[in-house]
Amino acid sequence: GWLRAHFRPALTRHGWRTPVQGDGKGFPDLLLLRGERCLVVETKSERGKIGPEQQVWLDAWRRIPGVEVYVWRPAHLLSDRIEEVLR
Repeated sequence: GWLRAHFRPALTRHGWRTPVQGDGKGFPDLLLLRGERCLVVETKSERGKIGPEQQVWLDAWRRIPGVEVYVWRPAHLLSDRIEEVLR
């Protein structure tokens, strides 16, 4: 029941790129909407680090009242944390 957007990178002759314009570099991996809820999610491996451009976006989303911002890692799947949030 969630509207969702995810922008996947594509392999180009210059390496992996996600086609974006404007300030899109670092945009979160998932944007989820359902009813009055808006979730912004960055997905990372267990050891993955948030890059500077990603941090700018996450901080900007956190300043918007009511927007839920998450960084989800594989361990969250094992703990049912993601399922709890999406209920």
